[in-house]
Amino acid sequence: RLNEEIARKTAGAIVEFAGEHNADVIVFEHLEMKGRIRGKSRQKIHMWKKQTVQKVTEHQAHRLGMRISRVCAWKTSALAFDGSGKVVRDPRNHSLAVFQNGKQYNCDLSASYNIGARYFIREILKPVPATERSALEAKVPAVQRRTTCVYADLLKLREQMAYTASTQAVLPGRIA
Repeated sequence: RLNEEIARKTAGAIVEFAGEHNADVIVFEHLEMKGRIRGKSRQKIHMWKKQTVQKVTEHQAHRLGMRISRVCAWKTSALAFDGSGKVVRDPRNHSLAVFQNGKQYNCDLSASYNIGARYFIREILKPVPATERSALEAKVPAVQRRTTCVYADLLKLREQMAYTASTQAVLPGRIA
């Protein structure tokens, strides 16, 4: 039961951290648990209590009034958060990612930016009417497909929304 205990402590630490920072939502990657990885030990390592951590976190977060959200996990760590394209892992230090423009960042940090960006893009576009959403998607085409969204796309979307709002406020005949 050692793994179970570690999963519960991890979940408790996540919820405690979120509570300290007054978070409303905890965002996870949606992790598919189907399929089998060849080799008994690889299966155990690959599937290490992911669902337990998420379930326990969900229960504890709901108890404190926080929500849980899940985003698509595809390419979150494979794409650079600055929009420069795919990353290449440093062969000497696998936790470092080398971006196409030569910058080096931590892979987990880049993935975290992308996970957060996908959540915020979804939350920003959800309440927007379809006509305005399609106009925004035409100006920022990367947000149409969330499996390739990165932090830079979120910044572009917010910039376009601010520009659109300022333009509409100045137009004659419109009530601001």
